[in-house]
Amino acid sequence: MKLTDTHSHLYEPEFDADREEALARAAEAGVGRLLLPAIDSASHERLFELCRRHPDRCIPMMGLHPTSVNDNPRWREELRRVEELLENPPAGIPPFCAVGEIGLDLYWSRAFRDEQIEAFRRQIDLALHYGLPIAVHTREAWPEMLEIIRSYRGRGLRGVFHAFSDTIETYRELRTLGEFAFGIGGVVTFRKSRLAEVVREMDPEDLVLETDCPYLTPVPHRGERNESAYVRHVCEAVARILELDPAQVARMTSETAARIFGPGKPTMEKPATESPANREKTTETNPQRP
Repeated sequence: MKLTDTHSHLYEPEFDADREEALARAAEAGVGRLLLPAIDSASHERLFELCRRHPDRCIPMMGLHPTSVNDNPRWREELRRVEELLENPPAGIPPFCAVGEIGLDLYWSRAFRDEQIEAFRRQIDLALHYGLPIAVHTREAWPEMLEIIRSYRGRGLRGVFHAFSDTIETYRELRTLGEFAFGIGGVVTFRKSRLAEVVREMDPEDLVLETDCPYLTPVPHRGERNESAYVRHVCEAVARILELDPAQVARMTSETAARIFGPGKPTMEKPATESPANREKTTETNPQRP
């Protein structure tokens, strides 16, 4: 089987002791490509270094994670850094395949809801400007997420809803709002997970596979650190649910990943925010709690 892990944090410190070995195990499991979402500037250099070492397999994204907005007085500076890197990518890395990981996460606190929404919308505008898909994180924020995505209907938005966890009705509506795929990870292997019933009703060609390693480890390794090699277990679980051959699921999901994350055509829409200098001026005259 040839698999794609569409959401891997292999550059995180949890892999400092055996990162190369983990990458080799992924290759042995049939994982040809790993797509690596950014979190914030604290981890950029680790992300870029891994992509420089393995440019044929490790493909970066660029974005600001919603929880990196929370209680962060410098979150707008982080957003400016995202914009700068999209405009002038670092030398020696493959082109960014998406704006991600971006979205809304209100699980820990709703106190930063407005700031997260501002950051999310700004990054969607950047994705449209550069012709890139988005990799979307959503936790305890599906009503807000749907409202935002509805507002971009008809503008060519595309991407993946990472770790999709909502209802079949949400899936069906999102399909009407843009060219979206849905990331299925280790949760689908959990015995009491309701995700399996949702996946059963989804179109297999709308699915991509992911690990979100080192998090959300699938059965039979639950309780251990997750790694990209374990996307094979996700593939096998999806195949059982859909009553398909695992090799067929691997092929379809890898083809969908290539379609979504492949090069697109920039809309050349001007991002909703102007230059960094103008944004600084706006922040000074209209201060908001970061």
